[in-house]
Amino acid sequence: MLDGVPQYLASGLVVGGIYALIGLGFVVVFSVTRIVNFAQGEFVMLGALLTVTLQARRLGAPAAFVLAVAAVAAVGAVLERLAVRPLRGAPGLTVLILTIGAAIAIRGAGLVVWGTDPFAVAAFSDGPPLRVGGAVVARQGLWVLGVAGAVFAGLWWFFTRTYAGAAVRACAINPRAARLMGIRVDRVFLLAFALSGALGATAGAVVAPITYATYDMGLMLGLKGFVAAVLGGLVSPPGAIAGGFLLGVVEALAAGLVSSAYKDAVAFVVLIALCLAQATGRLPWRVPATE
Repeated sequence: MLDGVPQYLASGLVVGGIYALIGLGFVVVFSVTRIVNFAQGEFVMLGALLTVTLQARRLGAPAAFVLAVAAVAAVGAVLERLAVRPLRGAPGLTVLILTIGAAIAIRGAGLVVWGTDPFAVAAFSDGPPLRVGGAVVARQGLWVLGVAGAVFAGLWWFFTRTYAGAAVRACAINPRAARLMGIRVDRVFLLAFALSGALGATAGAVVAPITYATYDMGLMLGLKGFVAAVLGGLVSPPGAIAGGFLLGVVEALAAGLVSSAYKDAVAFVVLIALCLAQATGRLPWRVPATE
């Protein structure tokens, strides 16, 4: 059984890259707005299904990927502008329920537009699987890791080298002080939701060739991305990345060494353990409370 550990680790890293991208979407929004956006999983679904639709219209994989990400970023911006912004100042629970309702509405729209049938998506590159370090990895798995790495590097550059990124970090630290310094906090909130949409769509577009794209795929992926974000403290992008890979590896090891029946339960066991640990003060960090 232990002979398969390299394969489990490789599979876990690929899946962990997806969880990390989704978890980053949660972190970007929560850091700035103190809102847990449970529509994040539906951004993943939209990214996957829009990629399917665009490729069916004879667009190449790169063009379909870019257009799908841009479209879902716009959906995130519209969600913030039309639904979240009117509730500015409302209790955190109210906005949380709103994002759950938005997720249900987007999932319902996906059902109406695309139906219940799963869609196969062509891989970004053709060819047989590759053997890496004793594990067999599909070429699309390498694309997942490559795209995730490029996104992580791009976000680091954005947050550390651009004015807009500095504004996002300032609002994450103290929105009131950022407003006094002349930063348009409302625009930063809009940017945060657009970024979360782009991150979710990226995850959906790169995972679609590995799994089938369906209208309800975002529910479970969104919840696991949330667990990855919580593992990292919910306000730390590097923490969300580490949490995503850790969750992916633990999930793959549990499925391979124990039973695949427990695969989806791992994330929820981890989440319950984190909640209990935070309640007793045994975590080295604390997840900030919503305002």
